[in-house]
Amino acid sequence: MTDSIRKAMVDEDRTPIPDLGASARRTAVEAALVEGHRRIYGFLVSQLKNAEDAKDVLQEFSLRAVRRADDLRDVQSVRGWLRRLLVTAIADHHRRTGRRRSQEMPAASPDEETYPADAAGDEADLAVCACLREVIGLLPPAAADLVRRIDLDGQPRAEVAKALTVSEATLAVRLHRARAKLRDLLVAMCLTCPEHGFLDCACDRARSLRQATGGLAKGPQL
Repeated sequence: MTDSIRKAMVDEDRTPIPDLGASARRTAVEAALVEGHRRIYGFLVSQLKNAEDAKDVLQEFSLRAVRRADDLRDVQSVRGWLRRLLVTAIADHHRRTGRRRSQEMPAASPDEETYPADAAGDEADLAVCACLREVIGLLPPAAADLVRRIDLDGQPRAEVAKALTVSEATLAVRLHRARAKLRDLLVAMCLTCPEHGFLDCACDRARSLRQATGGLAKGPQL
């Protein structure tokens, strides 16, 4: 287990979570990360009706998420941030497809050339929630509870601070730390191969993503 994954799995007082055994822990983490990735892939297949297109958009979404991962600490909502990345990747795919079609059929109607960025917003939100639940489950309990309350359930920070009997400033620090751990796990998820396994997959798509993300693609391994 590398430092970044280990860092994402220690609680607020830096005490390590009890080791369940390296092999068992690796299996559990890989399964959750791959399942989170597959949640997004399944949604894309349902939207695009084409497995190859879905794989292309998944790769683009993953690439953007990895490159912008540091934004996670300061966004209003991780759920909303991922949702925007996903619907934008879909909209960009439709625009590219539309341009190719317009070159083949110049008389394409304006409606065919219009792709609202939030056309699949509700469905994307559900897919992102399902994905996040898989990944958040790998966080320490206190961090997982905090992220669920704020980033999944949308509870106001003042309300969460009151429930936890801490100041809003203390809550902000804890959320910042929890999101840093979540960021490491999401990067690992985005670099998994949903077809064949974890980060070390040798398929062309996995290699292409690792190359496109450069040093980040060396990310956490168990």
